Amino acid sequence: MASLIKLLFAALIAFAVSLCLGPFTIKILHRLKFGQSIRDDGPQTHLKKAGTPTMGGILILVSLVAGLAAADVFTPEVWWVLFLTISFGFIGLVDDFIIVVAKRSLGLKARQKLFAQIVLAGFAAVFMIQGRFPTTQLVPFTDLSLSFPDFGFGNPLFFLYAVFVIVAISNAVNLTDGLDGLASGTTAFAALAFGVLAFWQGHPSLGTFAIILASACFGFVWFNGPPAQVFMGDTGSLALGAALAGISLFSQLSLFFLIIGGIFVSETLSVVIQVTSYKTSGKRIFRMSPLHHHFELGGMLEPKIMIRFWMVGVVLGIIGILGYLLK
Repeated sequence: MASLIKLLFAALIAFAVSLCLGPFTIKILHRLKFGQSIRDDGPQTHLKKAGTPTMGGILILVSLVAGLAAADVFTPEVWWVLFLTISFGFIGLVDDFIIVVAKRSLGLKARQKLFAQIVLAGFAAVFMIQGRFPTTQLVPFTDLSLSFPDFGFGNPLFFLYAVFVIVAISNAVNLTDGLDGLASGTTAFAALAFGVLAFWQGHPSLGTFAIILASACFGFVWFNGPPAQVFMGDTGSLALGAALAGISLFSQLSLFFLIIGGIFVSETLSVVIQVTSYKTSGKRIFRMSPLHHHFELGGMLEPKIMIRFWMVGVVLGIIGILGYLLK
């Protein structure tokens, strides 16, 4: 009971810090003129969002750290997941800063961001291997697990797998961050599901991290919901993706992301399918990718898309939990 009270208190701290610092953060970003630049080739309805403060992901990170400090769960796993979260957030911060200073919609070059992400993900993968943390990953709805043979020189297969998972999930959340409240809300529900599973899997510190992360995201939604007063930017989206990846990897639940993170997976697949189809046949499968823009250009209002994606996220979270229980 005491540990539950401490968890709930820490989650409330993260939420409260986000609510209290939100207006101040937005005011500072306005004063610094850190407004979002909008792509001309995107939905025309988004042009009115130009100038909305970005880099709001800083608020999520501060709230997360405050909640973790209140929970006092700084195990080695938590330190490394936090490292991934903040370091990927820093990549996003640099990207956002370039965008607002140069007043253009694109910041760092794709290869620059990818290189930095691979290096940072590699550090975490090496830590897991050298620290002899469990690397087997559970397979949903079965008693099976994905194992990586150690060939005697550092488990290279798991290294490649871990780097891929971290980089892929981080960029998947980044692609989802295209509508007000979309990425923050879907991340919160995914984090809640992973939090429950991490506790059942015997990783209470990671479960606590996930619950606090969800609370920080919900606090951010207060200001990020439509019409958004602030955007998280790459500062937030890359950090949130890295956090989900770290939690899932260290708790041996990364394969569950295919279910729980189904929204992020579908957003990424829509981009891959669209680009592949256009390059090979000159035809577009979707009106526009990522997927949320397809519905938007089809006439669906932005708040309705957000709410429906949230609802799907909740259902996928429940299915993911069932995938752990029904085996």
